[in-house]
Amino acid sequence: MADLNLDILVLPTYNTKSMSIADSSTYPTTPVSGPTIEITPPGFDKVSLPFNRNNLTIYTSRTLGLTDVGVPLADLPDGVYTIRYSVAPASLYFVEKSIMRVDQLQEEFDEAFMRLDMMECDRALKLQAKVNLTTIYFFIQGAIAAANNCAVYEATKLYRQASKMLSNFTGNNCGGSGTNYISNIT
Repeated sequence: MADLNLDILVLPTYNTKSMSIADSSTYPTTPVSGPTIEITPPGFDKVSLPFNRNNLTIYTSRTLGLTDVGVPLADLPDGVYTIRYSVAPASLYFVEKSIMRVDQLQEEFDEAFMRLDMMECDRALKLQAKVNLTTIYFFIQGAIAAANNCAVYEATKLYRQASKMLSNFTGNNCGGSGTNYISNIT
């Protein structure tokens, strides 16, 4: 199967309760069989599911086996997901990726960012808040980049730092730490 090139894309849903995976593979003219996707959410066991070729598939806590039928959908956990797409024979034809899901942290970041413009802070504190949010954003992006390069330890470390900084930021009324922003960026 020289013309077979398996690839998947994890596309944003902008929803903490869903994840979408698109098949972006190129297939030979001869049929392939047994398309399967294995997803390992952080802190949970791997789940193996059928996968539709040349389609976009949406996964939720229910389809990943994290919640039961009849129970409301839960937020998918943030963290590193391992995703393996294969066709028969799976030992020969597969693609595996790790991704850092940050949707819950991103939602919290977005809320903090939107509150910033509505706060009644003085100019210095508002400037400090912007510096803090920019730093948090870089940590989030660093976590994503590390996971995309299979550096799970670094991705987790960066995610935790961003989460800690964001919690500290949202705990302050105006996001300021009382320190001068210039000393934080030099």
